[in-house]
Amino acid sequence: MGFTLLIVIIILALVFDYINGFHDAANSIATVVSTKVLTPFQAVLWAAFFNFLAYWIFHLNVADTVAKTADTMNINLVVILAGVLAAICWNLLTWWFGIPSSSSHTLIGGFAGAAVAHGGLNVVNLSVIGKVASFIVLAPIIGMIMAYFITVIIINICRYANPSKAEWWFKKLQLLSSALFSLGHGGNDAQKVMGIIAAAIIVYLKDANLSVDTMSAWLHVDYTVLNGKVKINHIPEWIPLACYTSIAAGTMSGGWKIVKTMGTKITKVTPLEGVAAETAGAITLFLTEHFKIPVSTTHTITGAIIGVGLSKRVSAVRWGVTISLLWAWILTIPVSAVLAATLYFILSLFL
Repeated sequence: MGFTLLIVIIILALVFDYINGFHDAANSIATVVSTKVLTPFQAVLWAAFFNFLAYWIFHLNVADTVAKTADTMNINLVVILAGVLAAICWNLLTWWFGIPSSSSHTLIGGFAGAAVAHGGLNVVNLSVIGKVASFIVLAPIIGMIMAYFITVIIINICRYANPSKAEWWFKKLQLLSSALFSLGHGGNDAQKVMGIIAAAIIVYLKDANLSVDTMSAWLHVDYTVLNGKVKINHIPEWIPLACYTSIAAGTMSGGWKIVKTMGTKITKVTPLEGVAAETAGAITLFLTEHFKIPVSTTHTITGAIIGVGLSKRVSAVRWGVTISLLWAWILTIPVSAVLAATLYFILSLFL
């Protein structure tokens, strides 16, 4: 039963990554589509390519942090299964209603909620959850401030430029800025699922009382336990390859409801502003990945789009839409946690 459950979790985790791809595809392509630099089809291919390219660029910083959300040595596979199922449900629900919520936070909320249901608060790493929760506020603020100043700087540098020639250049630059943001999205979001899969394998080995040395290469997760916390040192190549492939395939499927919200409903975006928003978002994602902080690409780019709107005037931002998004962000972790806890109790009756 344990091995079968492990395989089910791995498949569902990759399904989540696929959903994450089309749910969060809007993050990296909304501005480039709304400014008509690329067609929707071209944009998703562009984003998918750079999502996958992240495989060769990023380390396991975010994956290691996500795996530490719960004490891997004191949970079972049912906890991880409930967490992944809850994350899938919330992602599909918010996608259906066109709400750009955070796939990152729903996965961490689900994992933590199921872990609490299994063993109480002592089983979860509150410092990790607190760090992630704080960036619900910090990520969009950082993105907004960066985008505001980047926009102002660009406007001042180009104030004497020929408008039509400048727009042509900014449309070309948007290809670069959207590519960088897609890299950040791939490096940040795909790693979260790598952390979940690695945690599932470690739990399986623990529950089956098997030594890592006796397992085949495809299950060989190299980890150490320090002060009761697991640190992932190395994972087999198929895990990142499968995760990046899934998120890239999901991105190619698009997510047009969210594209509409991100690209047109928050504020009207020009090619110049698209470059500023995507560059600010990419810088934020690269920095947080370096410091092992799993942040929401959704929150980051939304804040950046608000920042470029504020560079024009406060009324340029449609605050009613923004407030609705804020509520979805705040509710994501607790709703996912409650849903996962409920699923854990139900699944425990049968598994």
